[in-house]
Amino acid sequence: MKVLVIGGGAREHALCRSLSLDPDVTALYCAPGNAGIAEVAELRDVDALDGDAVAALATELGVGLVVVGPEAPLVAGVADAVRAAGVPVFGPSREAAQLEGSKAFAKDVMAAAGVPTARSYVCVTPEEIDAALDAFGAPYVVKDDGLAAGKGVVVTEDREAAREHALACDRVVIEEYLDGPEVSLFAITDGVTVLPLQPAQDFKRALDGDQGPNTGGMGAYSPLPWADPKLVDEVTATVLQPTVDEMRHRGTPFSGLLYAGLALTGRGVRVVEFNARFGDPETQVVLARLRTPLAGVLLHAANGTLDAEPPLNWRDDAAVTVVVASENYPGTPRTGDPIEGLDEVAAEDGPEAYVLHAGTRREGGAVVSAGGRVLSVTATGSDLAQARERAYKAVGRIRLAGSQHRTDIAAKAAEGR
Repeated sequence: MKVLVIGGGAREHALCRSLSLDPDVTALYCAPGNAGIAEVAELRDVDALDGDAVAALATELGVGLVVVGPEAPLVAGVADAVRAAGVPVFGPSREAAQLEGSKAFAKDVMAAAGVPTARSYVCVTPEEIDAALDAFGAPYVVKDDGLAAGKGVVVTEDREAAREHALACDRVVIEEYLDGPEVSLFAITDGVTVLPLQPAQDFKRALDGDQGPNTGGMGAYSPLPWADPKLVDEVTATVLQPTVDEMRHRGTPFSGLLYAGLALTGRGVRVVEFNARFGDPETQVVLARLRTPLAGVLLHAANGTLDAEPPLNWRDDAAVTVVVASENYPGTPRTGDPIEGLDEVAAEDGPEAYVLHAGTRREGGAVVSAGGRVLSVTATGSDLAQARERAYKAVGRIRLAGSQHRTDIAAKAAEGR
């Protein structure tokens, strides 16, 4: 089978790495890709938001599966255009992708499906914003209703900062603060059958100790030794399956990757948000632990035959990802700097540790930074402590002027906390 992956970040590099190791994949393409993806897939140039262009490329290449990685193309309806061209595609329709594209839509679906989530208000006027902030009090949770690349959420004790963020958005969802640790759980679905993956935990704040501004994610780990062993079954029964069923009942079946961001509160599991695609950086650690060849599972989801897929097979190993980001991320990142040490990681640390590229490009013979999150350094080990040690050893080999990374990814969990 020939496969085309759409996107160019570390999530897509993780997908391409897994697909490149799949014996059923005879040719692998990625558009537009990045400097790292070029090592495992043939890169093609395409406007990832242009559904007709993506469909034409898939037809030209004769692929048997298209995998749409990022959220923006899904919300733009790229998967619809590929399906209309008769090519199997892993990714929800434009309408179904509104589970991520609109926080208000997701809240409506959850209410109809009986899915536990935070109480919230949808606000468009300053008066509505003030009333909602007063109703919930601090800490304030303010979410841009639309796509914001993982940075549209403000959680703060400062009412004026919360109000300022809300006023800067066309429409916002203001909700009650959910206490307790957060967990990410992915599920592959064909719109009927739900196949959960293993849970992960990511780190949104830019600085150690969960300080600093919100980011797209600075690291992740899996498994979660502190979590209830029944968590996946519980979330599948109370969150994932009811949501998929509700979407189908609405006439907008959700086929692709349903990502549930969860808070394990004192009152039970609550949904923080839904995403309509693999999360970044959680994908990097989840796929590092997956034994089952990926292409066949995604194709079953695309073709509506996921019920024929046997249970997924997982490695016992743990995995840790540490994100190396540009100077000034998540503000206006510094880019164009050469990245050194990549060959050293491959020679000294592989295959237990490897580098997945996020924001990189080639300039002549050099790899340079081209975005805020530049690399996802990923490692596996017999437990989280070993995986973490290997990941940070590999991070230490990377040289990028002004770069930053958190030093506490998976630290608490590795110590049994």
